[in-house]
Amino acid sequence: MSDPVTTPDPAEEQQIDTSVPHSARIWNYWLGGKDHYPVDEAAGDAYTEVFPGIVTIARSSRAFLRRNIAYLVSEAGIRQFLDVGTGLPTAQNTHEVAQRLAPEARIVYVDNDPMVLAHARALLTSTEEGATAYIDADVADPERILEIAAGTLDFTRPTALILSNILGHVADYEQARAIAGRLMAALPPGSYLSVNDGSRGVDPVFERAQDAYNSSGAVPYNLRSVGEITAFFDGLELVEPGVVSVTEWRPEPGPGAPEVVAEHGGLARKP
Repeated sequence: MSDPVTTPDPAEEQQIDTSVPHSARIWNYWLGGKDHYPVDEAAGDAYTEVFPGIVTIARSSRAFLRRNIAYLVSEAGIRQFLDVGTGLPTAQNTHEVAQRLAPEARIVYVDNDPMVLAHARALLTSTEEGATAYIDADVADPERILEIAAGTLDFTRPTALILSNILGHVADYEQARAIAGRLMAALPPGSYLSVNDGSRGVDPVFERAQDAYNSSGAVPYNLRSVGEITAFFDGLELVEPGVVSVTEWRPEPGPGAPEVVAEHGGLARKP
C-alpha cells in the first residue's frame, strides 16, 4: 500500500514550526515518507553521517510493530488498538495491518503534534466494518486519552496498547512507567502492551549520535537500558521471545540470524 498523502488544514499548518527539526518528521524522512521539511532532512542527514544505522533502526521498528499487530490479530484475537504517539502516517500503519487481517478491528490513534494533526485525515480511514479515530492528546495525560478513546473503544473488551518509540520522549523514567501503568490499568484482563524504544548499552556510536541530536534544539529522545524497557512490562506475561532487539522478535524467515539493533521491545499480556 502506498503512503497516504493529504493536504494539511492551513490553520493547523500555521502552528508547525519549520525552523527547527522535529523527531516525527525526521523519522518520517528515514522511513521514506513525504511529510518533512528541509530542516528535518538536514538533521536526519547529519545524524546518519554519524550513525548510518539509524535508518535500519527506524525501519526495523516499523517492521516490529507490524509483526506485533499481526500476532495480536491472528493469534491473540485482539480487535481493539490504542496507538499512543503514532507519529506521521507512513505505509503499514496500525489500522492498515489490523483491518487487513480483521476488517472489524477498531483503532484509536493518539498524538499531539500539529503536523500529525494536520495530516490526521490520512489516518482516519477505515473499513466499513471497523473504526479508526484520532485523538489530539499528550502522552503525559493518560486520563484524557482514556476518556476520549472510550468513545470508540469498548474498554470492557481486550485491547492492545501500542507505545512505539514514544516513552523515550518522557524524560523522567518513573513518569514513563507511571503513564504505561495507568493506561494498562484501564484495560481488562486479556489486553496486551506493546513497547519498543531505542536502547542504551548496545551501540556507543548510536548513543553519541543521539546525545548530539538531543543537544540540537529538537525535542529530546531518551535512550533506555534493556532492563528499563523490560520493566515497562512488570506484572504482565511476556510473549516469547520476551524483550529483545526488535529484529529478533518473531522475525520472518530469511537467511541467517537477524542483525541486532539498538532498539528493544516486546509484547505482554495482562493476566
